[in-house]
Amino acid sequence: MRKSTDRILVSHAGTLPRPEGLGEDGLDAAVADIVRKQADYGIDIVNDGELPKLRGGFSQYIRERMSGISQRPLKPTDARNAGVFGRDMIEFPAYHASGLGGFNFGPPNRNPAPAGPPPDPYFCTEALAYVGQANVAADIARLNKAVEGLDVQPYLPAISPGTIEHWLRNDHYPDGDAFLMAIADVMNVEYRAITEAGVVLQIDDPDLPDAWQMFPDMSVADYRKYAELRVDAINRALTGVPREMVRHHICWGSQHGPHKNDIPLKDLVDIVLKVNAEALSIEAANPVHEHEWTVWEEVELPEWKTLMPGAVGHVTDLIEHPELVAQRLVRYANLVGRERVVAGTDCGIGTRVGHGEIAWAKLRSLSQGAEIASKQLWGR
Repeated sequence: MRKSTDRILVSHAGTLPRPEGLGEDGLDAAVADIVRKQADYGIDIVNDGELPKLRGGFSQYIRERMSGISQRPLKPTDARNAGVFGRDMIEFPAYHASGLGGFNFGPPNRNPAPAGPPPDPYFCTEALAYVGQANVAADIARLNKAVEGLDVQPYLPAISPGTIEHWLRNDHYPDGDAFLMAIADVMNVEYRAITEAGVVLQIDDPDLPDAWQMFPDMSVADYRKYAELRVDAINRALTGVPREMVRHHICWGSQHGPHKNDIPLKDLVDIVLKVNAEALSIEAANPVHEHEWTVWEEVELPEWKTLMPGAVGHVTDLIEHPELVAQRLVRYANLVGRERVVAGTDCGIGTRVGHGEIAWAKLRSLSQGAEIASKQLWGR
C-alpha cells in the first residue's frame, strides 16, 4: 500500500453512498463515477464503494461465491449466540426492546426490515469451495478500468473467515476449528485473485473485536483464545499473499447503540498485530474508542506496519471539523511516525450515516484535515 512519504495519505474503510436504483446493468458507470468522485474529494487509496455487492453487503456477498451452503430452519439443538450487541442488551434491555439501535437506521424506509418472517439461516451442508472466480474478476476489472488516468491506488475489501461465521453455521465439518479453516481456504482464492491483479486487499474483520458481545459468558482470557484462532484463520487465508498488499480493518460492529460493553483495544492489540497485513485500519473517532490512542504509547507498532486510524466516524451525522481531524492524525503521527499514518474512517460510511451527502461531507473534511496535519508535520 502507498506510504505517507511527504504528506498524510487519505483512504476510507469501505462502503460509499449507493446510487438510487442501482442494478447490475449500471455497475460499470456507477463504479467509474464513484472512483472519480473519491479522487475529486482528495482520497488517495480508493475502492468501488462496494457497489457491486448488491446482494449480501460487505459480508454475505460471499454466499454467491461459495458452494456447499443451504438454508434450513433452526432446530432446538442448534447453538445460538447473543448477537453483536449481546452484552449491551443485558445492561440496556429497555433501549433494545424499544427498537432503537441495531442496523436499521437513517431516513424512513432507507433500511427497511424485510416484510414477513425472517429468512432461514444459512448452513454449511457439504465441503465448501470457491466458485466466485468470475465475480471477483469482474470486480477487479471494473475497478482497474475506473482508476485509469487517475493518481490513486485501488483497493478491494473482502470478508474475513471469522466474520463469515457470524451468519454461516456448520452442518458438515467435524468441529468448529475444521469449519473455520475450511472457510479460510475458500477465502484464499479471493484474496490471491485480488492481490495478484495488483489491487490492495482489505480484509474486513469486525469479528475480531465484535464477537466479544456475542458470548457474554466468556472471560477475556477465553476470548483471547477465540481471537487467536481467528487470526490463525486469516493468516492461513493469506497464504501466498504479500503482506505489503494487505490491510486489515477491524471495528466493534457497525450497529448503532451504546457499545458500552465493547472489549477494550488493549485486551486484543497484541493479537490483532499478528495478522500478516502491512496496514491496520481501526476505529479511533467514536466516543467509545477515541481515547484508545493511548494504547500506542505502551504498544510498539511493528516497524513494517502502517496505522490507518478512523479520523471521522460512522455513528453520527455530525461532520467532524477539519481541525479536529488534523488533531487526531497528528496525535497518531507523533506516536508511530508521520510516514506510517494514513487518514481513514472508523468503518464504511455509505450506509451508516443518515444520508449520502453527509458521508461525502465527512470525506471532504477528512481530506482537508489530512492536508492541515501534513502542513504541521512536514512544515510546508
